[in-house]
Amino acid sequence: MEVISKQTKSKSHEEFEKLLSQDLGNRKFKEGGIATGIIEEIGNKFVFIDLGLKSSGAIPIEEFKLTKEIDKIKVGSKIEVLLEKIENRDGEIVISREKARKVNSWNRMQKAFENKKEVKGIILSKCKGGFIVDVDSCLCFLPGSQIDIRPLKSYDHLMNTPQTFEVCKIDKKRANIVLSRRSIMEKIRDHDRDKIVSKLKEGEIVQGNVKNLTEWGAFIDLNGVDALLHITDISWSRINKPAELLSIGQSLKVKIVKIDPETKKISVGIKQLTEDPYLKVINKYEIGKNYSAVVTKVQDYGCFAKLEDGLEGLIHQSELSWTKKNIHPGKVLTTSQKIQVQVLEKDIEKRRLSLSHKKTLINPWVKFNKENKEGDQIEGAVKNITDYALFISISNSELDGMVHYKDLSWSEKDTELEKYKKNQLLKLKIIEINQEKEKIRLGIKQLTADPLAFFDGKKVSDVITAIVSSSNNNGIYVTVGNNKENSILIKKNQLAKEVENARPSRFARGDKVDAMVVEIDREKRKIVLSIKALEEKQSKEAVKKYGSTDSGALLGDILGPLLKKKKKPKKE
Repeated sequence: MEVISKQTKSKSHEEFEKLLSQDLGNRKFKEGGIATGIIEEIGNKFVFIDLGLKSSGAIPIEEFKLTKEIDKIKVGSKIEVLLEKIENRDGEIVISREKARKVNSWNRMQKAFENKKEVKGIILSKCKGGFIVDVDSCLCFLPGSQIDIRPLKSYDHLMNTPQTFEVCKIDKKRANIVLSRRSIMEKIRDHDRDKIVSKLKEGEIVQGNVKNLTEWGAFIDLNGVDALLHITDISWSRINKPAELLSIGQSLKVKIVKIDPETKKISVGIKQLTEDPYLKVINKYEIGKNYSAVVTKVQDYGCFAKLEDGLEGLIHQSELSWTKKNIHPGKVLTTSQKIQVQVLEKDIEKRRLSLSHKKTLINPWVKFNKENKEGDQIEGAVKNITDYALFISISNSELDGMVHYKDLSWSEKDTELEKYKKNQLLKLKIIEINQEKEKIRLGIKQLTADPLAFFDGKKVSDVITAIVSSSNNNGIYVTVGNNKENSILIKKNQLAKEVENARPSRFARGDKVDAMVVEIDREKRKIVLSIKALEEKQSKEAVKKYGSTDSGALLGDILGPLLKKKKKPKKE
């Protein structure tokens, strides 16, 4: 019997739960969901809500006081609550008004974020990095950078005052919502700007105030819209800084130069209010003619010179001087200096005027070319010494010339450069004048005759007559032709066929000797002479003419009479 009753009870309990769950399902009650109930009673500590369940739910009255909703509710009013539990361990319903408000607020914020709609809220307090904003009982974060377009000194006027925001970011997991007031302000600004800009037209003259100054221009306030006044549009003449003519707060008339239809950026100008003086004066100046000017500015690449008010031109570095090149223009001309310039080129469209200062001066290259010719002898001082040449400052001229180390001496020794010092005065010969390349080649060795000139037309095996200039253990030095300064060495082993006669001491200064040309190398400037080779040649010719090895005659018997006919060298 006991077992049967338990089974019967169990079945009835299951049926009751089934019916209850069915009833609750019909009412669409779900834990964690929003349910609508009716206020039954408002007590001192709780507000009782009837949801149509087996019992009423109780909500602490403090939830209504925090949001100041207590003044709005009354018995019989419908209200939404969050159903946390249908039945707790005590068999009571657990509901929350605050959590219902948060869920509803979160859903509304989610929709606002997805649809990019604005929301209303109140800035409650300041926190690290920004502010706490209450949006329909949903606490959100407002970064400090998003509170306004420009940094504010004080935020007091924004606190506890309804403001409009845009939802920038929602993080459901962290329950974090980020707002922006700046984006709303930018939209308002852009809208107002578009209204103002739409009324403006290019070419229109308007009144504005100088709002800010920079190195490259100024910002002009046009009734709430900023316009750019570039430094080049302030004055027709060149200025260094906008502050030279403008000051913050100054009221002035400007002409709208350009309005960008996409960015709505406005460019204005002051100089456009007056006629371009450039067009008035530019035609007064002809290309190729000289005019007076004043240097206004010195740059690394050249100098600016003013011909008259409103007209400036550039003297490029290459047009400053005929001779002073690769130096800073400031070492040639100075600011405020009065000079003569020549007009090289006019570009009216680009407003460019190219000038030259050097063309107003006598071209020293032309002058030098007229007064001198190749082969002339001049004087000059050593200006600089390098590894390969001497650079000469030519006397009575602005020009410099170069002496290559190969033009110092006919010997072309590398050590020749060591003989010269700075500021040393030299006599030189002009080898080449190249006016186009602006180069003058000079020489020192050319002042004397080329020792090898005597051998022009000569060939190996030719016999020449030379004069002994000196002798030493290595051999004898001889001169040929009219060249008495440059000697040729005949080595000791080339002085005679016979060893006993190959003594340098038997030759005296001034003796005339015959020698054979053994080698001529004009590239290396090498001449080899030999008396020995001449004697050997003469021996062979004598043997051939007067006898042979078969006759039994000795060479001495043949050459004896011939040698007696020769005169001995005379000593000085």
